Amino acid sequence: MAIIAGIDEAGYGPTLGPLVVSATVFRIPDDKINESMWEILSASCSTATKKKTQKLVIADSKKLYSKSSGIAPLERTALVMLSAIGKQPTSFREYLDVVSPNTTPELVAYPWYADASFDIPISEGVGDITTRANAIKRDCNQQGVQLLGVYCAPLLEGAFNQIVSRTHNKAAALIGLVLRLISKIMRKGRDEHVRICVDRLGGRQRYRETLNTSWPAHALSIVEESPQRSAYHLSHASETVDIEFTTKGEDHHLPIALASVYSKYLREMCMYAFNTYWSSQLPGLKPTAGYYTDAQRWLVDTNNTIDLLGIDRNMLIRQR
Repeated sequence: MAIIAGIDEAGYGPTLGPLVVSATVFRIPDDKINESMWEILSASCSTATKKKTQKLVIADSKKLYSKSSGIAPLERTALVMLSAIGKQPTSFREYLDVVSPNTTPELVAYPWYADASFDIPISEGVGDITTRANAIKRDCNQQGVQLLGVYCAPLLEGAFNQIVSRTHNKAAALIGLVLRLISKIMRKGRDEHVRICVDRLGGRQRYRETLNTSWPAHALSIVEESPQRSAYHLSHASETVDIEFTTKGEDHHLPIALASVYSKYLREMCMYAFNTYWSSQLPGLKPTAGYYTDAQRWLVDTNNTIDLLGIDRNMLIRQR
């Protein structure tokens, strides 16, 4: 058997809210490691975001989530896949305990997250999670595929600013989370062939030095470094790991697309908590998604309230 995993982020650009990087990890037969997982799981999964289907749609989160469709398609995919492995969180806190248990203690430092506790699904349009999960389970069992886990690494606003202040580079925050997840995946796949697919981080093409620094005991060879794909092979004792950073990875690898879903879903839940708190402090306040232009509007609207509450702006407003 082999391990195949995907990593993607949500929230790299916004001014408000967290950066979230997630990984989804599957165990599959060795001879299927280079096959499309959409093809392997074609009986239960689809990429068809614009037409009705009984299959579970697994696609880039930007295709699943929009103002017109709302959060339901994103939430459906996230909760169905968790249910397929026996995880059925019913609240924000329970969800965090499943995908990122170390995050909960960090929430206390942020008034907008500290007491956040709401039921999920947020949307009423998610549909029958159990029936769809059963279809996924049957398909996975027939194909010899197992979803081993979903791992989210959110970086909350204050922690994000600490890293940027120290490094003067917000890309350092992102690559740090990616490396943390790669390490977790490698531990999961001891003595198995591991393939990790990462959505390309901006325009960067070369990752050899970063990987060498992180895993100095591994022999590393460059498979490819091009504008579309940067691929590396690492080996140490019985461990073999292939890591690739690819452009538009969410369109080519199901595990990356699914990771993008979990990153976006967790970020949207955090923004739901964020907006709920601030609207309770300032009734009538228009919610924000946290992206730069609207964040500037939001900061003008809340300026006096932030001061009255004594909020540390370095815990609220992300640098760069």
